[in-house]
Amino acid sequence: MTKDILIQGARELGIELEARQIEMFSAYTTLLLEWNEKFNLTRITDPKEIAVKHYLDSLTCLTVVEFPPGALVADVGTGAGFPGIPLAIVRPDLRLVLIEATKKKLSFLEALRDTILSLSKDRVPQIELIHVRAEDAARTPEHRERYDIVISRAVAEMRLLAEYCLPLVKVGGVFIAMKGPDIDEELREARPIIGALGGGHPEIIRLTLPGTDISRSLVIIKKLKSTPNQFPRHGIKIKRK
Repeated sequence: MTKDILIQGARELGIELEARQIEMFSAYTTLLLEWNEKFNLTRITDPKEIAVKHYLDSLTCLTVVEFPPGALVADVGTGAGFPGIPLAIVRPDLRLVLIEATKKKLSFLEALRDTILSLSKDRVPQIELIHVRAEDAARTPEHRERYDIVISRAVAEMRLLAEYCLPLVKVGGVFIAMKGPDIDEELREARPIIGALGGGHPEIIRLTLPGTDISRSLVIIKKLKSTPNQFPRHGIKIKRK
């Protein structure tokens, strides 16, 4: 049943999953539930809900923005690997960088990456793990304005999230913020800082997860100009102001 939900849901998103990819998602679920008994990685523990609320939710990114072949993509605050790992499974041509500040989650991601790579055969996902806070990464030459696409899912409210993520996006690139249905007021308050960071006018794409009545909002922000050097500020200053 879980397999059918995943296959049909992906198909509704315009994605045809291969048998090898289904095997990877199955291994992902097994490892996630095993580690979740020791660490609090997710509140969602039913395999069917994992398939919809984690895997299919992650794959919605592919329906709203064109991911060029070989694009360099950062997943900020990836947690248990969402949306980065599902994207790597479906699009192994992408170069995925998963940014996570919590060490225990990074340990899970290392085990998960090894598991995924062992099942990948000829199409090997490119997954790099970075143990750093997003605002610290964006102050380094290795990460600042380097990425074609930056994605973040349920990490912080938009004012903070924009300052964490937009400095990582190269000019001409795109930031995707994965949010719930009630985003309008939060986004209105974030527009001044989005502009100051070099972002364009945000576009909201609202959708429903396949086979459910669960609403999501994907906020798409194009990077129009370079982020001024004073951004991002340190985390405490961002939250204070």
